[in-house]
Amino acid sequence: MITLLNNIETVVAATAVSFTNNTLHVDLNDGRAISVPLDQIAWLDWLAQATVEEQQAWEIEPGGYAVYWDGLDDGVEIAHLLAMQPLA
Repeated sequence: MITLLNNIETVVAATAVSFTNNTLHVDLNDGRAISVPLDQIAWLDWLAQATVEEQQAWEIEPGGYAVYWDGLDDGVEIAHLLAMQPLA
């Protein structure tokens, strides 16, 4: 996702991922962090139903535009998390 800050275009990217209980936390390169309660977001049900081991097996896609779980064959784009919009 591209944001405009002081007329400077920056790409918002994931830098780290963690979980507490059933909440996904994603740190962003602009200093923000997103926390998403998985059991309350229907389009992330696949991740809420994953085991702790499966949840921990994430990787950040090149450029940080998404987080992907190879073992679950699914992922989430940062733009979708920021907008809280499901993948179409």
